[in-house]
Amino acid sequence: MKKRIKKEKPMKSLVKGPLFKRRKPLHYSSGYKVNKDIKQEIEKRYNILTGIIVFAIIVLMGGLFFIQIVKNDYYKAEVQTLTQKTIEGPSAPRGRIYDRNGKLIVDNKADKVIYYQKPSNVSVKDEVKVAYKLSSMIDLDYSKLSLNDLKTFWIKNNKEKAKEKITDEEWDKLEKRKLTVDDIEKLKLERVSDEDLSVYTEADKKAAYIYTLMNTGYSYAEKIIKDTNVTDEEYALVAENISGLNGVNTKLDWQRVYPYGDTFKSLLGNVSTSKTGIPLELKDHYLEKGYSLNDRVGISYLEYQYEDILKGKKNKYQVMDDGSYKLIKEGSRGNDIVLSIDIELQKAVEEILTEEVKKTKKELNTEFYNRSFVIITDPQTGEVLAMAGKQVKDENGQQVVYDYTPGNLTSPVVMGSVVKGASQIVGYNTGALKIGEYRQDTCVKIAATPEKCSWKRLGRLNDINALAYSSNTYQFYTAIKVGKGNYKYNKPLTIDKEAFNIYRNTFSQFGLGVKTGIDLPVESLGYKGEKTTSGYLLDFSIGQYDTYTPIQLAQYIGTIANGGKRMQPYLYKGLYDEKSKTKVKDEAEPKELNKVDTKPEYMDRVKQGFEAVLKYGTGAGYIDMTYKPAGKTGTSQSFIDTDGDGIVDKETITTTFAAYAPYDNPKVTFTIISPDVSRSDGRSTYQSNINKRIAQQISKKYFEIYK
Repeated sequence: MKKRIKKEKPMKSLVKGPLFKRRKPLHYSSGYKVNKDIKQEIEKRYNILTGIIVFAIIVLMGGLFFIQIVKNDYYKAEVQTLTQKTIEGPSAPRGRIYDRNGKLIVDNKADKVIYYQKPSNVSVKDEVKVAYKLSSMIDLDYSKLSLNDLKTFWIKNNKEKAKEKITDEEWDKLEKRKLTVDDIEKLKLERVSDEDLSVYTEADKKAAYIYTLMNTGYSYAEKIIKDTNVTDEEYALVAENISGLNGVNTKLDWQRVYPYGDTFKSLLGNVSTSKTGIPLELKDHYLEKGYSLNDRVGISYLEYQYEDILKGKKNKYQVMDDGSYKLIKEGSRGNDIVLSIDIELQKAVEEILTEEVKKTKKELNTEFYNRSFVIITDPQTGEVLAMAGKQVKDENGQQVVYDYTPGNLTSPVVMGSVVKGASQIVGYNTGALKIGEYRQDTCVKIAATPEKCSWKRLGRLNDINALAYSSNTYQFYTAIKVGKGNYKYNKPLTIDKEAFNIYRNTFSQFGLGVKTGIDLPVESLGYKGEKTTSGYLLDFSIGQYDTYTPIQLAQYIGTIANGGKRMQPYLYKGLYDEKSKTKVKDEAEPKELNKVDTKPEYMDRVKQGFEAVLKYGTGAGYIDMTYKPAGKTGTSQSFIDTDGDGIVDKETITTTFAAYAPYDNPKVTFTIISPDVSRSDGRSTYQSNINKRIAQQISKKYFEIYK
């Protein structure tokens, strides 16, 4: 049966009508116009592109002309600078230091130096030869040559014999890593006998010492062979034979010299030597500034503080192809600076202080006394005119005095009544004390505590005489009011703890308990008491709680003297003017840190009280009244650790004095502190008047100089 094939129907077009619709033919004249427009547009763009290319070529050719013709010499020099090998010479001499009157107090002295710098690929044998040759040219004290150094020298000269001192068993242990190379070298050193060393003459020992110096410290560093008492003959002989002394060379170095000896020397600071370079503890500080490890730098006090000004600029050399050096930039000495210090006044103060601490140590009841401090400043600017500290010690029955000037910055003490000027400002400011207010000087007794009294019964006092006679209870009553307390004799006393902050905030405005900002790298804050019971607030008000440094007390008295401006104390006055010899250029500007937040009449009232202190109060006779002085004395109970076990075990008396003059136009302040000047255990009532003696002498000296 035939299979019927079904015919498919043709698909209908989905698009109706013809696929392409015939367009009308373009007219000939229309096509010509279109072609012409396209051609013009292409030519326009081509011209623009051509212009850009031409402009770029002109700019490029102009740049090449500028670089190759106009700046040819400049860029040649730049290429040479970038490709040449340069090195710097040793540290250049530092700037000199002068006092305020143009007197030189720190200078440089040229020293001849013979040194060694290890060449590359130098052998031990070569170094030994150089050591022997150099030993014949210079005189050298080799007494510091140690036995181990001499043994090492023997080992370097007798390698085979030294190896024979190690047994086969020990060599085997080295191979099996049971011994290290260091262990083997140690054994060699131990086994060098006296007989081995007996062959060495004094000349050999001298060469051994030189060899030791050549190999001490970093291999790349300059090793000083001789830098003191180098004679002209030695220097010339070595310099003439440099070619035969591989690695040995000569140079002129410098040392700091002090025309006024040890006067003010401790605060002038120290400079590192060619041997030591930068100390380890200052390495990071100086390397960050681009220094080299063997540079000579200021390492303490003013030398450190003003390193950037005092440092010199080093010579710069180009290393030539033959290994020689060509000087391409000459170095220079550092900038000279002027200090605020009057070196003649400083010298006199140190001499007075030295004699007085020795004299005081011979007085009764001074078993624990050993030091005193003096600071003289200009209260209007903050300039330090003199600053000294001396410490006396008994050594083998002799009194030896040491400089202790840095203690002015780092030795806090309990100041006592000298701070009562600030205490009265607290009272005036808070309304706890009225100008002219009278109070009866009687003892204060808080339950379960001893009585707190003045140094004697002073009777009825106003605010002026309370300062003049240094009444403690007058300040106690003020503190109780500041603390919002309700006082009754022998009853508990509760105070608002915020009173401590009120006192401390005001004291800080005078410079007590805060850093003064003096331009030296170290300064202590002092101790701040942590207990806040009522009795401690009373102690605080009379300077018997927190401790302060001498420089803080100097800033305090200066602030009172000038009417309430806390000036930053400073030693750097400016750059030395070589032309005028005495005048200062780029002079430092005095800096006011803050003003005491109080009324002028309150500050004037305190100043009247301080004037009374010197006229008829506790400070009478401290300074000649012809100088119109004003100030405040202080006495405090202190505690010390006498046996070094970390526990205070003795009670002592510390005396303080701060003054200014003239009181109607203050030009100078005097600060004197003598810690632990007497015992406080009832064995004796004698108390040295060292502060009074010092005040009389230093004020007289000052006014002799500054009439």
